[in-house]
Amino acid sequence: MVPVMSTVTAPSRTGRRADLIAVGLAMLVVAAAIAVGLYYNRPGSGVVIYAFAPPLFGLWLPHVGPGSVAAVVLALLVVTKGPLLAARLRWRPLLALGYVTALAWTFSLAMIDGWARGFTGRLTTEHEYLHEVPGITDIPKMLSEFSSRILDYQPDSWTTHVSGHPPGATLVFVWLDRLGLHGGAWASTFVVLVGCLAVVAVPVTLSALGRQDAARTVLPFAVLTPGAIWIGVSADGLFAGVTATGIALLALATRRRILALPGGLLLGFGLFLSYGLVLLGVIVLAVVVLTREWRILLLALTGVAVVVVAFALSGFWWLDGYHLVVERYYQGIATLRPYSYWVWADIAAVLIAIGPAVIAGTRRTGAAFLAEPKRSLRDPITLIVLAAALTIAFADLSGLSKAEVERIWLPFEVWLLPAVALLPSKGRRWWLAASAGTALVVNHLVLTSW
Repeated sequence: MVPVMSTVTAPSRTGRRADLIAVGLAMLVVAAAIAVGLYYNRPGSGVVIYAFAPPLFGLWLPHVGPGSVAAVVLALLVVTKGPLLAARLRWRPLLALGYVTALAWTFSLAMIDGWARGFTGRLTTEHEYLHEVPGITDIPKMLSEFSSRILDYQPDSWTTHVSGHPPGATLVFVWLDRLGLHGGAWASTFVVLVGCLAVVAVPVTLSALGRQDAARTVLPFAVLTPGAIWIGVSADGLFAGVTATGIALLALATRRRILALPGGLLLGFGLFLSYGLVLLGVIVLAVVVLTREWRILLLALTGVAVVVVAFALSGFWWLDGYHLVVERYYQGIATLRPYSYWVWADIAAVLIAIGPAVIAGTRRTGAAFLAEPKRSLRDPITLIVLAAALTIAFADLSGLSKAEVERIWLPFEVWLLPAVALLPSKGRRWWLAASAGTALVVNHLVLTSW
């Protein structure tokens, strides 16, 4: 069993000041990304970043919508009542309440943009998965020919998002269609239902690793995460929900080892949702190290192998697809977007998506690690947050995600949430309000593109 370390709660003027400095520096990075991005976007700059609300992918468009009032009311309720309920309710009812509230929060944020523009139309554009679904009448044939249609400038090239991901992502929407759940409304509903599982999967993981105190602290912050803007609605929210649930099952396998197998199956399927999710192996390894149960890793790898073999027998080999996607990536706007800007502007986008509370908590995580490295690495909070930060660093330096990372890196960003458990108990409501405020401001000022 993982040794339990007490959550840092004692208020410290020095610590609070350092938290505010960290948030202030983060705001400077965001401001710099906005200023430089707007400079590049001016006519005649000679630089193309292809992001019109830099560092976010969207349009500057101050607006209100049907979800505005509901989003504000929900934020107030969670800020004022959430921490107390998280501390007092029984665990399973609390998780259920957290999930339902996350659904309401995510949907209300989407509805700020309106029913069609913010919800039903998100996955139906010419670049999205649903554009290809009507033409897929033979799934085995689609899988066997998938790689041959990845590269651009062919008569039968896949549309942008289909070509940029393994076939598992497209299969999800084909399966929904085969079940009679046609169109954007059903697809978006499914994405949000699965995506919000990440909100409970992260606390469940912490609890299973011996930190239920931290799990209860994290849940309200997970509910009000600014990342919910992109859970509702982008397929990356779906990817986050699937993989976070897989990791939670690995943690729960400390109590019932067989759960590692379905956990591995979900993580294996995650590899066929997005190529970049292979980097989640860093977080998976951190969780397995914390469990101290290497048989869990063996069972999980068995589940992953089953999925890989199933796709290989169907005619799709992951490595072939990956190499072709890299080539397709540089056939498009990736050749125009400058690495020198996006290598740090991507981090600015992440800072917006995680919000001030996680930024301050991550600062405390780094400080705890530097102060007591050996002890910190035995704590689930520190090790998971450091693993998530390392995963994002790898993804950033690769240069294979220049822009749009506020949604693309959602599966990594949710694992920074445990950092908020290191914030002092006094003042947590203010940090929770700051997280909600970030989401409300961004969603009302920017019309996100997906």
